[in-house]
Amino acid sequence: MNPSQRPFVFVNMAMTADGKIATANRAVTTFGSPRDHDHLLKLRATADAVMAGARTVDTEAVNLGPGGAKYQRRRLKNGLAEYNIRIIVSGSGTINPRAEIFKHRFSPVIILTSGRVPAARLKSLRALADDVWTSDGGEIDFPAALAWLQSRWQIRRLLVEGGAELNAALFRQRLVDELHVTICPRVFGGRAAPTIAESAGAPSLAAAAGFHIKSLRRRGGELFAIFGSVG
Repeated sequence: MNPSQRPFVFVNMAMTADGKIATANRAVTTFGSPRDHDHLLKLRATADAVMAGARTVDTEAVNLGPGGAKYQRRRLKNGLAEYNIRIIVSGSGTINPRAEIFKHRFSPVIILTSGRVPAARLKSLRALADDVWTSDGGEIDFPAALAWLQSRWQIRRLLVEGGAELNAALFRQRLVDELHVTICPRVFGGRAAPTIAESAGAPSLAAAAGFHIKSLRRRGGELFAIFGSVG
């Protein structure tokens, strides 16, 4: 897909030294420092919209907003609206209507879903969100969804904050332009512990999404890395 036909997509994740983003039982999902949280909000202040998978929104008390007056001022300084648009992705359309994100109506909430969602559930989603985009097929057509977000909502920069299945779909389709990773000095271990991208995985090195190191810096006890896509 021509990058000019979609937003610039950048992913931000924190992971342990062994590449995990949560414990095997998913009980621990937040382990970065306050410095890492500040980094996340600073990245949000550069984005027109923030996107996350439904499980992330359902299981964590997140509203995907800018994070307070300090970061809202930063957004305005960057030439953006005071509040970012918020996007939830769910191929099945199963989203908790009592999730924290729906309790805060400071900016539009958009849901991306697939054609396999029953009509009754789709009606419920439309009552929850400000806009709902539905893919023609049984799986979400991300190139089409991104093109729609750019044309319908004028989204030029899109920050993705997981989860792992959403990340994997975007990596697989070569739709991630930049990857931000905070490496934290912990080791979770466990085969069932999720990594940044959860899927069947690339069958070969040639099929893997390729990136190059743009920057690497240490701040406190964490490493902050930025990787750029090689196409």
